[in-house]
Amino acid sequence: MANIKKYTKKDGSTAYMFQAYLGTDPNTGNRIRVTRQGFRTKKEATIALSRLKLEVDEGCFIKANDDTFQAAYELWLEQYRNTVKESTLNKTIQLFGKHILPAFGSMKLDKISVSFCQKKVNEWFGIHSKYTVIKNYTSSVLKFAIRMDLLKSNPMDKVTLPRRMAEVGKEDGLKYFDKMELQRFFEGSKEYAEQTNNLLYHTLFRLLAFSGMRKGEALALTWKDLDFTNETVTINKTLTRGLESRLIIQTPKTAAGKRAIALDPITLSMLSTWRKQQAMDFLKLGFNTMSGEQLIFPNTKNELMVPTKPDKVLDKIIKRNDLKRITVHGFRHTHCSLLFEAGASIKEVQDRLGHSDIKVTMNIYAHVTEKAKEKTAEKFAKYVNF
Repeated sequence: MANIKKYTKKDGSTAYMFQAYLGTDPNTGNRIRVTRQGFRTKKEATIALSRLKLEVDEGCFIKANDDTFQAAYELWLEQYRNTVKESTLNKTIQLFGKHILPAFGSMKLDKISVSFCQKKVNEWFGIHSKYTVIKNYTSSVLKFAIRMDLLKSNPMDKVTLPRRMAEVGKEDGLKYFDKMELQRFFEGSKEYAEQTNNLLYHTLFRLLAFSGMRKGEALALTWKDLDFTNETVTINKTLTRGLESRLIIQTPKTAAGKRAIALDPITLSMLSTWRKQQAMDFLKLGFNTMSGEQLIFPNTKNELMVPTKPDKVLDKIIKRNDLKRITVHGFRHTHCSLLFEAGASIKEVQDRLGHSDIKVTMNIYAHVTEKAKEKTAEKFAKYVNF
C-alpha cells in the first residue's frame, strides 16, 4: 500500500512524494520498494505511482538504482518527451545515447565531480561542433535531479566552456553559390535532368534556390500548397526524422516557419512542367498523382523521400561541372545572400526565410557584407583602371 505525502523542501517550497511496496521481483525474490519524490502536485505523484503499478502488473518493471545518472535521466525524459516535437525527442535521445550516457550513465549522482564534467566537456569540444548542446542537456538532467532532491548541487554550473579560436587561413564554414556559380550549376542541373529524363531534382533545386525554403519544407510540400494563380507557395509543415529515425511530417519548429512565399514565373513554370511529367511517369506505375494531397517531390514509390537523396544528386552535378562543394542547405544561404545583394532589407529576408530570431538573419548578413568588403579594392582598381 502506498501513501502519497506532502513535504517541505529545503528552499521552503512544498512537494509530494510516495513510498510504495510493489510486490516481489519474480527473478530475484526480493521485495520491490520504491521511493519517488519531488512531484509538484498530488496528481503528478498519483499518475507516477499508477504507472509503476502498471509496469509491475505487466511484468516489465525493473527497479532502477535511484541515485545514478541513468535513473535521473529516465525520470527527466518522462517529463521532457511531453514538451517537444517527436523529431526533437529523437535527436535528444540519440545525443544522450552516443555522447552522454556512455560517460555519465552508471555514475552515482553524488560522485559526479566538477573536474569530471570539465574533462568531458573538453572531450566533446574536440569532437562535436555542438558541444555546448551536449553540455546543456547533461546539465538539464542534473538540475532535474536537484529538483527531485536526488542531488544537492549541479557540478556542470562550474564548468568553463572552451571556445573555438579563429584559425588563420581556415576556409569559412558558410558555403553558398554566388550569382555566376548558381547559373553554372543550373546549366549542369538541366543537362543532368535531360540525361536522366527526370525533372524532379532540377525542379527541386530551382525551388530551393529561388525561395530559400528548407529542404525538409520542400520535401513535405503537396500540390495544394502551390497557388499558381497568386504565384505563392505556403509553408506549413516539414519532413523530419521521428523516433527510431522514421520519416514523419510535422509542423514547423516556430510560428515564423509558417509562411507564404512569392515565387517567380520561371520557377512556377518549371513546377507546372514537372507536375505533368510526374502525372505521366507515376501513372505507368499505377499511381494517380492529380490529388492536391500528392507530394510534389516523392521517391520512386510515391512515398516520402529520404532527406539524404537530394544531397547525393547534388554531389553528382557539382562534380560533373567542377563547382565548389555545397550542401542542399547551401541553396538557402545562396538565396539569402543574393537577396541582400539585390537590396532586400533584413526584415524582408527574415520573413521570407522564416527565421524566428533576427540574429540568424543578421549573422548571414554580416557574412555577406564582409565578403563584399573584400572585393571593394578590386572594384576600385577596375574602375580607376590605371
